[in-house]
Amino acid sequence: MGNIVNTEQAQAWNGYEGAHWARNQDRWDAVNAGFNAPLLTAASIGPHDRVLDIGCGAGQTTRLAARRASGGHAVGLDLSAPMLERARLTARHEGLDNVTFEQGDAQVHPWAEGAYDVAISRYGVLFFADPVAAFAHIGRALRPGGRSAFICAAHAEDNEWLRAFAELRDLLPIGGFGEPGGPGMFSLADADRTRGLLSAAGFERVETTRVQAHGVWGRDAADAAGFLLASGPGRHLLSQVTPETQERALHRLTEILRPYEREGTVPLLSTALLVTAVRPD
Repeated sequence: MGNIVNTEQAQAWNGYEGAHWARNQDRWDAVNAGFNAPLLTAASIGPHDRVLDIGCGAGQTTRLAARRASGGHAVGLDLSAPMLERARLTARHEGLDNVTFEQGDAQVHPWAEGAYDVAISRYGVLFFADPVAAFAHIGRALRPGGRSAFICAAHAEDNEWLRAFAELRDLLPIGGFGEPGGPGMFSLADADRTRGLLSAAGFERVETTRVQAHGVWGRDAADAAGFLLASGPGRHLLSQVTPETQERALHRLTEILRPYEREGTVPLLSTALLVTAVRPD
């Protein structure tokens, strides 16, 4: 796998979290697929482009990029061996021969300088131990004038699934979960801070745009509640309370999600920042 500096995230994504996402690839894609179109449109991938997908997970965005770069190539990078195994299997099943997947840490991965035309990411640039160093390293992997487009989680209160979680504060030790700028999923939620980080990393023409999409979290409220609480954050919170409280939290979350049920699905609105930037010529 090469050098790893983000050891905490490597452990998480090669443990329960990575295995959970790999097993539930289709479900997580249903949650996040609404952001694929704005991400790929902003990236402006050409037919001969070389595309780098950071934190590619099970590879849906990498495969979509490979189809747009039909005469080029797409490379997906991720820390998670379980998710990359699923990504490779799916790519082979779909018959894609211009896509590859590599395991590594985007902060230090040994890319050749200027090897790519475009860098993309759907929620894969949120967990860097040193974001300025990581973005600077990604920038060096782009050719002069190369483009980047990243989807990052926006403020927690703008996401319906997080608002549902917040209603469990009297049952679960949620604390400061979801605070912008802190480590984790919402580390880039503050647009001004994020523009500053990318500028400090050497990018130019850094822009952020709020985008929204509904994701499908389950077939009914009970299914969606169980899926949410089985995710990494949910499982972490449940591990800190008694089995009785766990059952109460599941029942409460099911009732919170009941009004969102729509014809065999539970769509919840998510809000993200679409961040675009260019490596200087």
